[in-house]
Amino acid sequence: MADRIEVYADSLLPLVRAEDPTGAVADELYRVARLVESNDQLRSTLTDPQIPAPRRQQVLEELLGDRVEPLTAGILSLLVAAGRMSDMPKIVDALVAKNALDASRALAEVRSAVALTPEQEQRLASALERAAGRPVDLKVVVDPTVLGGLVAQIGDTVIDGSVRTRLTQLREVL
Repeated sequence: MADRIEVYADSLLPLVRAEDPTGAVADELYRVARLVESNDQLRSTLTDPQIPAPRRQQVLEELLGDRVEPLTAGILSLLVAAGRMSDMPKIVDALVAKNALDASRALAEVRSAVALTPEQEQRLASALERAAGRPVDLKVVVDPTVLGGLVAQIGDTVIDGSVRTRLTQLREVL
């Protein structure tokens, strides 16, 4: 299975690099992957082999509408047609990681309870670049379970400044 994931990621990487100089498609794919992972009903609908592929593609098109780049929609449609939506989050993660590595950048996933403003994302990216010692590709995921603050992961390093963790630590002390 890991080989199949790598094959898809390696196949899509040149297309994303050529057609996505701003990184918008990679970011959208990353966000959709997190959405599919976190929504059981959506994940089961998009991966159910009993539902014809054109119907699953239609569900995806209705969900995304014109809120994503055409390339993002096309890649997701391809994965639905190929029956690979169950692997989609792993394919996207491998694609995003390879894209960052090839650009000598670190991939930084940040979980926040609320969406960050562009200014906040820029300041956060600058701080994480200092911590990582190299430029980072910042991927922000809104995760209400964080409660407040942020959880950042760069490779194996986790920086946890979340309210949830602080409450847990306080509970243990008391």
